Amino acid sequence: MPELPEVETTVRGLARYLEGERIAQVAVNRPDLRRPFPPGLVQALTGARVTGMGRRAKYGLIHTDRAQTMVFHLGMSGRWRIEPETPDRHDHLVIGTASGRVLALNDARRFGSVDLVDTALLAAWPPFAVMGPEPLGDALTPRHLHAAFAGRIAPVKPLLLDQRIVAGLGNIYVCEALHRAHIRPDKEAGRISRPALERLVPAIRAVLGESIEAGGSTIRDYAQPNGELGYFAASWRVYGREGEICSCGGTVERMLQGGRSTFWCRKCQK
Repeated sequence: MPELPEVETTVRGLARYLEGERIAQVAVNRPDLRRPFPPGLVQALTGARVTGMGRRAKYGLIHTDRAQTMVFHLGMSGRWRIEPETPDRHDHLVIGTASGRVLALNDARRFGSVDLVDTALLAAWPPFAVMGPEPLGDALTPRHLHAAFAGRIAPVKPLLLDQRIVAGLGNIYVCEALHRAHIRPDKEAGRISRPALERLVPAIRAVLGESIEAGGSTIRDYAQPNGELGYFAASWRVYGREGEICSCGGTVERMLQGGRSTFWCRKCQK
């Protein structure tokens, strides 16, 4: 599944083609993805001008001058194709701009989603209303994590994946951040020290920032809107490296937590 850096990369790529543009045509080529397309989507977008782009957690935001925002989620395999040379049977939503640009939301597995939300009500939209702070924003602090983890006996890694605690973190980047912060992924969250949390917050920001700059981590079907593949996977220190030598000289191990693979190093993560 595309994670936060992949969605951020997608939004930045789309912005170059959509910001300030007027939408001239909208085609919905099937009734639904993971759930039905909004019934008024075509009418709401046709003729609207795109006033800005944004991201909340793993959702992309396309704001319009009609005080409405199209919210998209890429699901497992979703991606935007910019000016595709030929149509594809998985191009389920196609947008044409007044300047002649064509952008297609392609989703072979159809686990993605598209919603239409009043821009002024975005913060109160149910999926957003329960989310914690953005990991790249100022609200994510060691103090916030200390309060969220207080008294918790659950392991730290699953709690970092809880969108109510931090919005948008996914499996790859939590593994990488915990490794950089030298924290065991199965350590009880409530027993993590303040100095460790002081290391964890900048580690989260660093690994996400580096991945965004690298265009994301390509997993299965993911690609940027221009078709290029992200290459942050080459910089993974532990994820997917079971049995390899860690930078500390230890060996990268794998464990299962909540049905997901966790990669870590017993020697440098305490």
